[in-house]
Amino acid sequence: MRTNFDFDPLWRSTIGFDRLADLVDSAMHATDDNYPPYDIERSGEDRYRISLALAGFGADDIGITAGQNTLVIEGRKPDGNTRDYLYHGIAARPFRRVFNLADYVQVKQASFRDGLLVIELVREVPEAMKPRRIAIGTGQPSQIEQKKAA
Repeated sequence: MRTNFDFDPLWRSTIGFDRLADLVDSAMHATDDNYPPYDIERSGEDRYRISLALAGFGADDIGITAGQNTLVIEGRKPDGNTRDYLYHGIAARPFRRVFNLADYVQVKQASFRDGLLVIELVREVPEAMKPRRIAIGTGQPSQIEQKKAA
């Protein structure tokens, strides 16, 4: 089922949310590839954890790239598998998983143990971006002098 969204009402009352339309559009066109399986959990008010089940991969087979509002996790097993499998049920195919991150979400650490890749994320809003109360002065407004051009 394909649905078209009209973002005009949103654009009338918001500024700087241009990326929102792109995120919704990419989510609508995303493939349903569920490999590798993963969990996203909130571990605190501004803390998140992504866990990927990567059985058959080693730490050297995985690459993690944090960019501007994106986190890309890629995995590729080296060629040269000379085993003669009777049954091969552990998937080890190449993958690329992209996560879109909100503003100010940073990757703090990544660990790989027992076939599970765990990535810790934290949202750290700079002090200058946090809401602040603006004082309203009660004195007379200062007059601005204008000089005539020579």
